[in-house]
Amino acid sequence: MKNFRTFVFSIFLGLILTACASSPLNRRQVVLYSDAEMARQGISSYRQMQAELPQSNNQREIQYVQCVANHVIAALDEDQRSGSVWEVTVFDNEQANAFALPGGKIGVYNGLLAVAQNQHQLAAVMAHEVGHVLANHSNERASQSTLRNIGVAAAQVLGVSNATMQALDLGTQLGLFLPFNRTQESEADSIGVILMANAGFDPQESITLWQNMTAEGGARPPELLSTHPSPTSRMAELNRLMGAANALRQSANAAGLNPDCIR
Repeated sequence: MKNFRTFVFSIFLGLILTACASSPLNRRQVVLYSDAEMARQGISSYRQMQAELPQSNNQREIQYVQCVANHVIAALDEDQRSGSVWEVTVFDNEQANAFALPGGKIGVYNGLLAVAQNQHQLAAVMAHEVGHVLANHSNERASQSTLRNIGVAAAQVLGVSNATMQALDLGTQLGLFLPFNRTQESEADSIGVILMANAGFDPQESITLWQNMTAEGGARPPELLSTHPSPTSRMAELNRLMGAANALRQSANAAGLNPDCIR
């Protein structure tokens, strides 16, 4: 049994060591899947959503969202821009939400337009979501889930009790997955505010957006038990980045990047 435990641990450790990568902010990551595989999954999920969810038929609304997306995408590095066929869909749904998937697929729920009150605030959301893609967060989360499943299966083989399994599961959620998700959200905020500034949008509006979100939202779980940082934490971090972001926006505006997306 001891040799078997050593064997299982060696496999688990080997998976982690061979799957190390770094995010755009130089945070160490464990990613088990290829970019091509994640893109296939992202595109498949996107096509399914397009088939199953109602889409907006408001052409002015669609053109407005597409205009903001075009500016955000144009601010990407050449490799990031050309490595995917970027696509935007406006879904007819009252949720104040948006997403971006590997493979360059962006979705915006038109309920977001009631909270993101101008082009700059909408760009803040879209740049944040694109930030998740740039930082390979979907791959990281999928890899974490796979490693967790491997760990659970190994524990079962080794005869760990149900009570211990439940404790380990809770500990994993609170000690790994929730903090990782909060880290990813903060990372996407940081990438997003720089991206929107490089596109010529006003990064200060990212903070105003969170003020709007806070006013719209209800009671929130404690940050310890949430997959997202608190709005206060997010706004504090965005404030910390504002000097650099404003400088980038000024440079973008001086270079002729002045988005004018009409709602």
